[in-house]
Amino acid sequence: MIPEFLNGAARAVRHVFSPHPATDIPEGQVLDLPGRGRAFVTDSGPRDAPAVFLLHSVLTTGLLCWYPTIPAINDSYRVITLDARWHGRGIESETFDLRDCADDVVAVADVLGIDRFVAAGFSMGGGIAQLTWRRHPERVSGLVLCSTGPFFSTNDPRHRRSSERTGRILTPLYRLLPRVSEKSLNKTTSHTSVWALRQFFSTPLSHLGEFGNGLGQFDSRSWLNEIDVPTAVVVSTRDRVVEPERQQLLLDGIPGSQRFEVDGGHACCVLGARFFIPPFTEALDAVSSHAAVGVPPAG
Repeated sequence: MIPEFLNGAARAVRHVFSPHPATDIPEGQVLDLPGRGRAFVTDSGPRDAPAVFLLHSVLTTGLLCWYPTIPAINDSYRVITLDARWHGRGIESETFDLRDCADDVVAVADVLGIDRFVAAGFSMGGGIAQLTWRRHPERVSGLVLCSTGPFFSTNDPRHRRSSERTGRILTPLYRLLPRVSEKSLNKTTSHTSVWALRQFFSTPLSHLGEFGNGLGQFDSRSWLNEIDVPTAVVVSTRDRVVEPERQQLLLDGIPGSQRFEVDGGHACCVLGARFFIPPFTEALDAVSSHAAVGVPPAG
């Protein structure tokens, strides 16, 4: 599965980024998360607005995955992104586990003084969002799950070997590339594609095998029916990585969940941002409005 994610990310970097300067990208900072490490976080929008955490896909960063969407929701929401472990400027740790990533989300919320929030995740971020509710249900007021499912791949050894083999092939290339500096990652006045390439290569490609293992360990099917917060599922109807049938399993399993559709493939949050943003915003508004009164949306 990881090779497919990599292909999608590479296509996004190569083809989609706007020729306009990346002027709408919020500035961020590296936060110290007590007992956990340091992670890059952005925090934009009105401080008194409902908070939403935007959780990114594998092999991207918080900003690279979500930068087209942030300006569309920044007037109505306090929008937080963070680089997940081993991605971009995320926490450096010995192992990669989506459960740790979920705990990191709540650690960021603690530092920022945010009690409850909507967790919105794209692909891998959708798994992290589900686990954030599972491990910290008192903190999550709603879920928006995009182009994701209740599992990512089986633990078939062939899949792990494929990811590890891809990592071995790409590691020499990654080592030949100049390291991406903190200053260059913060520079948003250059051509957007240049900024995007810097973001993409800030994640070590040598970790592909570990990413595959971490994703393969995630499976929420046994507890989906316990999710009791307003939930929206944004289904990418032409997805070849997380096929629509697997995305539908979330709707079938989560009581009262609502379906929203985007006519796009797996990288639709960037490749097809103009098609992704309207249904995502509608889904977020639906979840946020129902979360505010403490009732799930009608199924």
